Amino acid sequence: MSEISIVLIEDHDLTRMGLKAALQSNSGLQVIGEAGNATKGLKLLETAKPDVAVVDIGLPDMDGIELTRRFRAFQHESGDTSTKILVLTMNHSEDTVLAAFAAGADSYYMKDTSIDKLTEAIHATYSGNSWIDPAIANVVLRQMRHVLPENEVASQTKTVKIEALDSEYEQVLETYPLTQRELEILELIVAGCSNGQIAEKLYITVGTVKTHVRNILNKLCADDRTQAAVRALRSGLVA
Repeated sequence: MSEISIVLIEDHDLTRMGLKAALQSNSGLQVIGEAGNATKGLKLLETAKPDVAVVDIGLPDMDGIELTRRFRAFQHESGDTSTKILVLTMNHSEDTVLAAFAAGADSYYMKDTSIDKLTEAIHATYSGNSWIDPAIANVVLRQMRHVLPENEVASQTKTVKIEALDSEYEQVLETYPLTQRELEILELIVAGCSNGQIAEKLYITVGTVKTHVRNILNKLCADDRTQAAVRALRSGLVA
């Protein structure tokens, strides 16, 4: 298995040096570059094209969210979207968390978590999964409140604009859009409800819920409920 290449963008020298040393001790990871501010970091990302960029939010010249947004724009123009972004921060406020994902971050990691968890987060991010620090998971899962007009027929398919998703996900959803019932269940998934709770709220059986959840995961090309929740929020399926 080839090593995962990493770029560190962190303005605190001691923190950056400590992260580099800790990550380099893992045989599956290789730090190929580092930067102490966003301007240098953005140029480094554009040239080095690492597998994973670990980006601190609190950079002095441009915050990590804006850096993420600009790098995603560069990737879109260049057609190379291979680099994943893991945001590193001490801030778990709702606005900051959602802004990071809206800008295009793949994962969100709290600095006070262990280095083993950071390594786990990097591997998950590299594999294409959204890794959400448990400390901020509830912030993401609280974002639901998508209200459907009362006069819509339950079986009617709702058309939604898909944004912030890879093209293959868009194509799947355009071909197989979520039904109104699936949207209702997706909202409850984002709210953190279990299958049993969803069944109770919607007056359907747990077996029916499982079938709908499986269809939702397939349509969102998601491996699990958390990944589906993140994609739902980033695409605007759930507001």
